[in-house]
Amino acid sequence: MSVQAMISTHPDVEGNFSAPLVRFIESALACAQSCTTCADACLAEEKVADLRQCIRLNLDCADICAAAATMASRRTGSNEAVLHATVEACARACEACAEECGGHAEMHEHCRICAEACRDCAEACRAALPVIG
Repeated sequence: MSVQAMISTHPDVEGNFSAPLVRFIESALACAQSCTTCADACLAEEKVADLRQCIRLNLDCADICAAAATMASRRTGSNEAVLHATVEACARACEACAEECGGHAEMHEHCRICAEACRDCAEACRAALPVIG
């Protein structure tokens, strides 16, 4: 199911949608999945103690990405101030997670992939902020 297709059918949207907001929702959902999987993969690594901070940031990032995407998907009414703050927090969480995972990327492919997803999501967050208000 396409985020764009679903939002376009909403009675309050009437076919009009914000491309940056749709991109953000898709990126945040993908990032949440990558971070959740990376945290789980880190738990399976031999030196899991060395990855504690990575796991923590993965899980925090996954939570904020999922929450922000869910909030951004709601089109009935508005709560722009809270959504704006949440997307800003999402960008910060993604940047922190990307930096941490990037530090493990040479040893762990899952961290490299996760860092890439986090960077993409942070970029999508920044692009969506002006259309949120």
